[in-house]
Amino acid sequence: MTMSPMTLAVLLLLWFGVVGVSSDASDHRYKPDEVVPLYANKVGPYHNPSETYRYFDLPFCSPEPVKDKLEALGEVLNGDRLVDAPYKLDFRVDHESESVCKKHLAKEEVAKFRSAVAKEYYFQMYYDDLPVWGFIGKVEKDVRTDPSEYKYFLFRHIMFEIYYNNDRVIEINEHTDTNSMVDITEDKEIDVEFMYSAKWKETVTPFEKRMDKYSQTSSLPQHLEIHWFSIINSCVTVLLLTGFLATILMRVLKNDFVKYTHDEETGDDQEETGWKYVHGDVFRFPKNKSLLAACLGSGTQLFALTIFVFALALVGVFYPYNRGALFTALVVIYALTSGIAGYTATSFYCQMEGSNWVRNLLLTGFLFCGPLFLTFCFLNTVAIAYNATAALPFGTILVIVLIWALVTSPLLVLGGIAGRNSKTEFQAPCRTTKYPREIPPLPWYRRTIPQMAMAGFLPFSAIYIELYYIFASVWGHRIYTIYSILSVVFIILLIVTAFITVAMTYFQLAAEDHEWWWR
Repeated sequence: MTMSPMTLAVLLLLWFGVVGVSSDASDHRYKPDEVVPLYANKVGPYHNPSETYRYFDLPFCSPEPVKDKLEALGEVLNGDRLVDAPYKLDFRVDHESESVCKKHLAKEEVAKFRSAVAKEYYFQMYYDDLPVWGFIGKVEKDVRTDPSEYKYFLFRHIMFEIYYNNDRVIEINEHTDTNSMVDITEDKEIDVEFMYSAKWKETVTPFEKRMDKYSQTSSLPQHLEIHWFSIINSCVTVLLLTGFLATILMRVLKNDFVKYTHDEETGDDQEETGWKYVHGDVFRFPKNKSLLAACLGSGTQLFALTIFVFALALVGVFYPYNRGALFTALVVIYALTSGIAGYTATSFYCQMEGSNWVRNLLLTGFLFCGPLFLTFCFLNTVAIAYNATAALPFGTILVIVLIWALVTSPLLVLGGIAGRNSKTEFQAPCRTTKYPREIPPLPWYRRTIPQMAMAGFLPFSAIYIELYYIFASVWGHRIYTIYSILSVVFIILLIVTAFITVAMTYFQLAAEDHEWWWR
């Protein structure tokens, strides 16, 4: 039995989207003294979470050999590089354990640790899929000799506090023993005894709620008040715009209809001004219609992608620290919705009497992926130069290329063929004149750039509070979990954008500027 390329691509998507998400013990149930998976993930400066490196890039005690964990596509895209940790925290109920690892640090290794401590490096691990963080050292002023000088200390004793409920791990916390530190201020060889200890405690928290503590920061009363303030602010903006359209705009249109009806009855058209007198040009096809159709196709695909991501978020797929789930969903859904872009772009292009629909389809395919690929090449090159975890390995790049070649491109072509054969024709309500009407000189505030700024200000004002939390979660340490509020704000954004579009289009046509397509 032969397997088609499309079937193979779908299987690849399912494999790379599922494998590696759960721990080795998939049911998260353990017997006494059974090994619980503990993975060291990455290290990096606390104030720049986007800059991360492999855990063993710092000269910690490492197991021999270091085994990499098989990761899902989304985990790799997220910059996770999980390896077996140098600690073993077996499932031991009501038990305390301690272990020591001796390490000889050369001068270069001491300097590397000191540089990391100066930049406030933190480490991240996963214990039974629960995240663990901790700092590797601290900086103190040398009070005894010179207050202007700083001393650098490396933590050498990590204390784990593990909570369990029956045969399941519920919570893990990390503490550092500040009484057990090593002075690494000077470049000299030292011997360090890295220690770790574990203390097990019983808890009544059910397994289903063990991730709740990571989403509590977004649900605290003060944060909820800010979110609700954001929604109220957005709703007020919508109401103001609705009132504006319902009163001012409708009254102006009513006056326009009365005026134009009066002009037709009297036959007086000496001073023809306003939107009625561009009716012969308003449906003239725009310049660069192939690019416009490609923009419409790509925009429709990204809109569909957003809707699907919101749907998955609302059903709880993107719970805190579900490693790489969001990136996996973005890649898979973008690949599967490429047919929407092909259909939309080609159907619009053919309605505007375009002839070279194949070129339009290629433009649609590269309009978003092209700039994204160039940006990725630049950032990946920088990440490789600095040996950061953001650098994608060759295997992951090959997988993405296969997904694009075997899923995205065929669906884009199929959507284009469906759009080409849809037989929809553009039916303008009035005849278009042979020659375009001259656009009168416009004041500066009616031109493209000022109109873009004015049209973007109100939608931005409706969502800027939520944008702060989104940026804080993307480029910071916050966790965004209130997707229901984000969905409401997104709907409000759509409404505000639609209202602004209607108003701006009317003002543009009223100024007898009939080139409205690109606006």
